Formats: sequence, structure tokens, C-alpha cells
Amino acid sequence: MRRIFHFVFSVPVLSICLVACHSDRGQVAASPPPRFHEEPRKFGVVSLPYSDTTKPQWQEIRSRLDSFYGAQVRAGFNGSVLIGYKGQILYERYYGTANREQGIPWSSATPSQLASTSKTFTGAAILYLYEKKYLDIDAPVSQFIKGFPYEGITLRMLLSHRSGLPDYLHWYGKYRKDNKTPINNEQMLALMAANKPKLEFKPGTRFHYSNSNYATLARVIEVVTETPYAEFMQDYIFKPLGMNNTFVFDPAKGFPANATVSYKYNWSREPVMFADGIYGDKGIYSTVQDMYRWDQSFYQNKLLSNNTMELAYGPCSFEKPGVRNYGLGWRMLCYPDGYKVIYHNGWWHGNNTCFYRFIKDNFTVIVLGNKYASSIYRQPQALYKIVNGNAIDSSHGSVENMTEE
Repeated sequence: MRRIFHFVFSVPVLSICLVACHSDRGQVAASPPPRFHEEPRKFGVVSLPYSDTTKPQWQEIRSRLDSFYGAQVRAGFNGSVLIGYKGQILYERYYGTANREQGIPWSSATPSQLASTSKTFTGAAILYLYEKKYLDIDAPVSQFIKGFPYEGITLRMLLSHRSGLPDYLHWYGKYRKDNKTPINNEQMLALMAANKPKLEFKPGTRFHYSNSNYATLARVIEVVTETPYAEFMQDYIFKPLGMNNTFVFDPAKGFPANATVSYKYNWSREPVMFADGIYGDKGIYSTVQDMYRWDQSFYQNKLLSNNTMELAYGPCSFEKPGVRNYGLGWRMLCYPDGYKVIYHNGWWHGNNTCFYRFIKDNFTVIVLGNKYASSIYRQPQALYKIVNGNAIDSSHGSVENMTEE
């Protein structure tokens, strides 16, 4: 019998205190030594005097943004962009085709594969169940998944990519020759249990990004809720937040007519393959408008409380110096003065995604593309500079290109 959950919308709260990764049991996941080494700041505080987009000042900014995207389109960009500030959409554009063969253009109702940005949803769903006391993120994975072959790995380690699980994209071919037929998460985990590929390292000792972590978490959601992942996400996240053009891809059902086709850089279609049936680490399709609803839901505590968001936004890995880190479902830039940029990029087949959240200032940049172009990962930094009137001066260094999934 499926468990019944109650989704409750709470009173908006805008202040969020950001802390390091920790557990309610008083354990510290990592002791953070100094790690910044005077690294130049790439972003600063966002304070826009021209939130009224009818003002001439904004018209000039819009013109500069349009010129920027004119150059991006000429260079191969095909997709959508949205810039939001304190709940207001400042800029929204659609470029190129969602389906080239049928001549269907991108539009506000065009859902595109989020790739690894899907992890923000899976992580939030786990934290939602944690907040409602349906699970303990410090519990071992083996408590939820029968036959899970590794001891000492907890849900928290999966969330923070500190489990040591090898990425299924790397080991799948060693144990199964059919790389075309889609498999699901349960099948992937069964293959893992049967063959037990070697861990990358002792669980909990360091960070290593692995899609297996979030594919496993998606299966945990199914076991705990006794509900398919796609159905749970629709009922408890997408629909309640008004994300009406967002869904989890199912190869058995195929694509809805309005979804984007995934293209290689030369406009050849990306074929569906074995990993397209695995979800949680990727597999969610959405629009820039729906993603902005997702972004704004955190300021209004529609899904998670401030205390839970403190966990999500807390950096968990300190082995390497620098401002980059990973929390529970989010990449982040953590500057010495406490300022943070919370983000997650994505890349799957021909799809590239960027989701940047300047949470202290409620400023957001969302870019989705369905034709492979690595230059998409430079767009958020460029958009930040344009909207802020070149707020980064020469003493702060150049804008960085972050191409991680």
C-alpha cells in the first residue's frame, strides 16, 4: 500500500541562515580548515536599481542582453534563457528550434532535459522525506535497498557525493553488452549488487561526483514512499509548485509532442540508450519558467523549511582548496566573506543546462539548451556581468567557466 503524504505550503520566509554540512546527531561531516587562499571573487552582491523593466535604464540592459544572445545564436546556441530578480522576470528569450525536423520553435511551454540539474530535485525530495521524518539521511543505504552491496554508505554520503560509489556510466559496459535498451534504477542496482564494482575510495573520506549516488537516491524515494519516482515528483513537487510543463522522462512512454529533441553539435539526433531509463541523476524535463518557480519556492518555504535548507546549502567537502564545494544536492561557490552562489549545471546527450542562484539577493539565471554547445556554461557569468553593469572590476579577476555537470 502506498504511503499518503501531506504537502503543506507554509508562510513565506526570506531569510536563510547558511551553515556547514552537519547532522542532527552533532557529528561533523568534515572539519573545514582555511581553503580560500585569496582566490579572486568571481561574483559579488547583486543590487539592481532598475527592477522596473519599463525604465530606460533597463531598456539599455535588455539591448545589451539581446546583442549578447545574437552572438551566441550565431555561434550555435539553441535554447532558452530567463533572468529573475526578487520574484520578477527581468529577461526571457527563446532561440531556435525544439524539433528541427518538424520546424517546432522553442517556446515558454517547451520542456527540455535538465540533465544533472535534475539532482536538485532528487536531493530536495530526499530532504523533504527527512524533514517529515520518513527517513534518516544518516541511515545506511542498505536499510532501504535490499541487497545493496556496500557497507558504511549513508544517504548523506550519496547526497554529498562522498560515498565512493563508482559511476554506473563507467562500469555498466563491463557487465552487460546491450547498451541500447533502456534499463531502470532497480535494474541498475541489481546489476551493481550482482557484480559489486570496486568503490572509488573508502566511504566518507572525500568528494567524487558520481551519477550512481542520485540514481540510488531515486530508488530510495520509491522504496520509502511505495510510489514510482516520476509519480512522487509529480504529486509532491511539480504539481503543487505549478510546474505544469515538468516531468520525468520514461522511455516506455516516449516524449510528449512539445518536448525538445536532443541534438549533437551538428544537428544529428542523440539516440536513446541504456542510461536514458535511469532517473534521479538526470531525466527531468522542464522549462525556464517552471525552473524559476522551483527557484522561488525555496524563498517561500513551499517545500522545505529554513533548517532543512541550511543542510542543503552547507558545504560538505574540504579536501581541496578553493571556493567550489558541494552540499546536499547543490554545487556552490563559498567565498571567504560568507557570500554564496548556489548552482547546478547539467550535460546529457545534446542537452546543456545552467541554473545559478544568488540566494542572498534572490537573483537567478537559468539557461537551457538542446543542441550541444559547451559555451553555454560561460553564459551565466556573462549575464551576471551585463545585468550588474560590469560589476566585477579588474581587481576581481575574469569570469570563470564552470563546465561540471
